[in-house]
Amino acid sequence: MTENKKVKVAVCGASGYTGRELLLRLLRHPGAEVTGLAHGPSSEDCSMPDLFPEFKNLCELPVLGVDALVEKRPDAVFLALPHGAAAPIAKELLAKGLKVIDFSADYRLKDPAVYEKWYKVEHCDRDNLKKAVYGLCEWYREDIKKASLVAVPGCYVTSALIPLIPLLRDKVISPDDIIIDSKSGISGAGKKLTPQVHYCESAESFKAYGMFKHRHTPEIDQELSFAAGSDVSVTFTPHLLPIIRGILSTIYVRLRPGKSKEDLKASWEKAYKNEFFMRLRPEGTSVEIRHIVNTNFCDMSFTASGDRVIITSALDNLVKGASGAALQNFNIMFGFPEQYGLI
Repeated sequence: MTENKKVKVAVCGASGYTGRELLLRLLRHPGAEVTGLAHGPSSEDCSMPDLFPEFKNLCELPVLGVDALVEKRPDAVFLALPHGAAAPIAKELLAKGLKVIDFSADYRLKDPAVYEKWYKVEHCDRDNLKKAVYGLCEWYREDIKKASLVAVPGCYVTSALIPLIPLLRDKVISPDDIIIDSKSGISGAGKKLTPQVHYCESAESFKAYGMFKHRHTPEIDQELSFAAGSDVSVTFTPHLLPIIRGILSTIYVRLRPGKSKEDLKASWEKAYKNEFFMRLRPEGTSVEIRHIVNTNFCDMSFTASGDRVIITSALDNLVKGASGAALQNFNIMFGFPEQYGLI
C-alpha cells in the first residue's frame, strides 16, 4: 500500500475496551480510514461519544449491528468480540473477500478439539481455522504478510511467549518445569461487570485465580511446543491486580547443561535486536508496568543464579496484549511501517 491510498477499515466490538483502544490508534494512523463501527451481538445502536465521551469531535460514527459493516465495503475488519461470537462473523466476512483480524480465541488454537475442551463451545469454522495465521508479529511476520485471517494472541500469552520462544528454539533453557506467574490489571477481564471485578471486590486486594484451568494455558503450551520442537506443558497462574491495565509476568526456568546466562542474553539479542517494540532491560533489573502503560512495547529482563533463571516481562494488556498487536498485524498485512498508529 502507498501512503496516499488509505485502507478502509471497520471495527466490530467498538463498544468494548479493546475496541476503544484500537479506534484511538486508527484515528492517528496515516494510512487507515475508519468507515464503520459495530457493537457486539448483545449491545444496542449508539454513537462512540455516547459510549466514550472522549471521542466527541474525533469520531462520531454510529455504532451499529455487524451487517452495517459490510455495506461500507471495508478492506479489513477488526473483530474485538468474545470467543464464540467472533467465528460466525469472521466466516461471513471472509466469504465476502474481506481480511479479518480477530481478537478472540476462536482461531488461536490449531486443534479444534483443544479449543472445544477449554472454551466449552463447538468450533463453527474449522475450514478457516486451518488457514488462520497466529498473529505474534515478531515470529510470524512472513506468514502475516500473506494472511487473510489473523488470530491476535492472548495478552497473558504474549507476555510469556516473547521471552521464552527464542530460548526454547535455541535450546538455551529446559522445556521442563517452566513456571509462569502473571499479574494483570482489571481491564483484562473486559467491560462486562462481574463480582470478581467489582470495585469492592478487587480494590485493595490481590489474588490468584484460574489455577490449572485458565484458558490461555493451552495457547502457551501450543506455541512453546512449536518453538521447542517437542511437547511443552507449563505451570501458569494468573493473578488479578487492583490496577486498570498492564501485565507483569515472572517466569522461572532452568538453563540446559552447558548453557550460561551469556547464551540466554545472546539468544534474546539475536531475536529482538531489530525489533522496535521489544526492549531488553539490563540483567538483574525487574521491569515495571508503569513503563509500558499505553504503549505497544514489551519490556523484559532476567536474573540468573547458577542454572536457575528468573525472567520478568511487562506489557500493556490492552495494547501489545490486544489492540496494539492487532494494529501491528494490520500494518504488516497492508505493507505499512509497523509503528504507524502505535507511537
